[in-house]
Amino acid sequence: MTNFTVQRSPRRLSVSSWSLHRRLGAPPITGPGNGEEIANGHDLKALLALPGRLPALGIHTLELCHFHLPSRDPGYLRELATAMKQAGVSLFSFLVDGGDITDPDTGERDVAWIAAWMPAAEALGASRMRIIAGKQPPSEAALQLSLDRMGTLADQAAGRGIRLMTENWFPLLSTPQLVHRLLEGLDGAVGLCLDFGNWSGEDKYERLEKIAPLAESCHAKAAFDEAGEMDRADYERCLDLLDGAGFQGPYTLIFDSPALPEEEGLRLEAGIVRERIG
Repeated sequence: MTNFTVQRSPRRLSVSSWSLHRRLGAPPITGPGNGEEIANGHDLKALLALPGRLPALGIHTLELCHFHLPSRDPGYLRELATAMKQAGVSLFSFLVDGGDITDPDTGERDVAWIAAWMPAAEALGASRMRIIAGKQPPSEAALQLSLDRMGTLADQAAGRGIRLMTENWFPLLSTPQLVHRLLEGLDGAVGLCLDFGNWSGEDKYERLEKIAPLAESCHAKAAFDEAGEMDRADYERCLDLLDGAGFQGPYTLIFDSPALPEEEGLRLEAGIVRERIG
């Protein structure tokens, strides 16, 4: 069990901008190794219109992927913050989906690149910022790099009123033991977003159950087949694990199946989660 207190927040529906990637023009995923700047060709208005669409889905909490932000100009950030406020939508987490802070050659560059997104997250009112703990194969050296660099980034984020989080994603956090070692080594300075879809295999549920007590948010992703049929049994079982752990936080819907329109897939997921949280 963890030796620190997990930060809780009210249970509620949320959505990631990744779930509306097509509606936002499917921009490329930028990163420190493939273009540090905002992707060209972004539609500035598409993201501004997004908050106003969420209340129709019964959702008032958003997570925003870094590559969906078409500009870091202060004026644009103010426009987006205003659009969220007018729609009654709050930004829970700013998701930085690039960089590898454990890369022995480019890790320091990637730490700086991640930190450079913090002013935008702060300007938009994000309470959390989720980053990747590391993409390198698990080793003592990689884990120590992650501990050192996550700690530095957590301090920088806290100085802006933002809590840093990470996710059970990529090799460095590929087992429950590694997740516990990292978060406990950081003594509660970094939280966990548990993602249903990042782990697979026969022991998926056993592994997720071991980290569910650490979760402060979740990416509630359902699996869909090519015909658009949801694997409801898998989705329900993942939700059961969170219920059993006493989860308190946002259930952020993740949908990326090409078989259905994005809003339709989100409504299917939302209906099941609402049965749990009202």
